[in-house]
Amino acid sequence: MERASNEQEPSSWEELYNINLMPHEIFLKFRKELQGFRVGVNLELYNYPMNDFHAKLVLKPLAPQQRWKLLYEPLQQDVQLVSKKIPVTKFLNLQVGVGHSFQLQATGWKWKLTTCLGGDGFSRIRNKTSLGLCPGVDFRFGWRADYVLPEINGGLGSDEPLFNMNSGRLQASLDRVEAIFTHSDDRVDAIFTHTDEM
Repeated sequence: MERASNEQEPSSWEELYNINLMPHEIFLKFRKELQGFRVGVNLELYNYPMNDFHAKLVLKPLAPQQRWKLLYEPLQQDVQLVSKKIPVTKFLNLQVGVGHSFQLQATGWKWKLTTCLGGDGFSRIRNKTSLGLCPGVDFRFGWRADYVLPEINGGLGSDEPLFNMNSGRLQASLDRVEAIFTHSDDRVDAIFTHTDEM
């Protein structure tokens, strides 16, 4: 309950509440749906903490019960078979994968538990928001918010002041922007069928 004597209050509202709209990752995804599969080319640009570029070829089934995807990175000469995120609980997901590096002549596997909540000393929300611009063109935004909720306390007859307020903190950022372009033969057929009926 006692406040540390060396704790320093931020000098400005900008230190307490900061929203960064410059994305760290920019993805362009081109997808083609055919015969129950989705074939894709991903161009991934990372500008933080270092400038990096990845190109990936992606193959995954469209059936919802098929929970895997195959990725090949021609520049790094890596191939991976990765599961989709498998819900373990309402907020916890498990993802597993096996991969082979042709450059290193090595095979290995990895697993990852992810959640949209939690952080290091902070409460954290991580989420993706999708926006469909038109059929076949979608945008997806990955964002993060680290926060400490405001706190009001006080005391009477103690060394605590009668009223004390901690204004909390919010550090939010737009981490990823994805532009997704999907071409489907079914969608083209539906457009021509609708036009013929008119």
